[in-house]
Amino acid sequence: MTELNKQLHYIYDEVLRRNPGEAEFHQAVLEVLSSLGPVVAKHPQYTSVIQRMCEPERQIIFRVPWVDDAGNVQINRGFRVEFNSALGPFKGGLRFHPSVYIGIIKFLGFEQIFKNSLTGLPIGGGKGGSDFDPKGRSDGEIMRFCQSFMTELYRHLGEYTDVPAGDIGVGGREIGYLFGQYKRITNRYESGVLTGKGLSWGGSQVRTEATGYGAVFFADEILKTSGDSFEGKRAVVSGSGNVAIYAIEKIHQLGGTVVACSDSSGYVVDEKGIDLDLIKEIKEVKRERIEAYATARGGDTKFVSGRLTWDVPCDVAVPSATQNELTGEDAARLVKAGGKIVAEGANMPCTPDAVKVFAEAGVKFAPGKAANAGGVATSALEMQQNASRDSWSFEYTEQRLATIMRGIHDRCLATADEYGAPGNYVVGANIAGFIQVADAMLAMGVI
Repeated sequence: MTELNKQLHYIYDEVLRRNPGEAEFHQAVLEVLSSLGPVVAKHPQYTSVIQRMCEPERQIIFRVPWVDDAGNVQINRGFRVEFNSALGPFKGGLRFHPSVYIGIIKFLGFEQIFKNSLTGLPIGGGKGGSDFDPKGRSDGEIMRFCQSFMTELYRHLGEYTDVPAGDIGVGGREIGYLFGQYKRITNRYESGVLTGKGLSWGGSQVRTEATGYGAVFFADEILKTSGDSFEGKRAVVSGSGNVAIYAIEKIHQLGGTVVACSDSSGYVVDEKGIDLDLIKEIKEVKRERIEAYATARGGDTKFVSGRLTWDVPCDVAVPSATQNELTGEDAARLVKAGGKIVAEGANMPCTPDAVKVFAEAGVKFAPGKAANAGGVATSALEMQQNASRDSWSFEYTEQRLATIMRGIHDRCLATADEYGAPGNYVVGANIAGFIQVADAMLAMGVI
């Protein structure tokens, strides 16, 4: 990270003071502020906007009581941080995971401001979720939790106000329960109030695949800058959830081979290439641990317990599990294993130490706010289809996604060049995303 100038240092100190104990949020803010020195030097009028941008417009915390299958009342905590609506209604996913607390939601919401800005679509930044753990819960328990969660949250939502989507722990099943309760309470069939819906009731083609596909489209654009492609490239992906699975699928479609993926128990190496049908069956249908893939696949496939994929020789890496999963030590191993391109499929999966290692080694690094913007971009396309009562084909929607990701890539590169950091996707993404939001905030006065 570059040294902050005096004005930006004051803003960061204020963030620390006003948000104690929220390490992930502090990390996300520092990462952005570290890029903005050249911007405030060239455009001093932006300085007053930065402090406002670091403070959410609204933070909502609420109790979520629900009844489990044994008839016991359980209590969880729900969150929605509506961070910035200068460009459009708040837009960002809901995460159900026991690690969730206000600092996680604020970090994700802050990242979402810049990610959504980079898409070029009219959407602001927000995020939400709960410390509820859906693992091991029955469909009935998940339904009752979602209904209780929405009973509080619905009053803050609307297609012109705040439009949640899914995230970790929130897939099509959960979105269905949430939408059903919203519809029941409001007596309105407001399709545009949630995205990630089922295809038969207002959902969009490619939404399931979008984040994984988008990260790979971005990595493909990086390869094209040197006249290269995915053809014949080895890749590793961390995670084996939605983002990871569809990153694997798109890499294979583009001619690459993903040889390793993981979950929280360890990773598998399959030199023939990860069998997509088998990994989908293991993780999406049977919901088993990744070791079951190695057992079912047989042959030379191996399972390595308690580690991630960063030791496996590769050309391209797509970290797609969770925040801060890839440390400085991991980054050094990845560089030693031959990694030349890293595209973040998850939100902030690489620690600052890891990003520094990549920079020093000349690895081309695409931050999540740029590389994983495909999910929210396709959510915005779903909103567009809902507003026009339309439904697009898979091919057309994927083409729109690819065009958006290409635009984000080119915008990041051009902005990095303009501000004296050629080839630096972090600087380009932070500054490009910031300027669009800042200009809107200045135009609207004190908001």
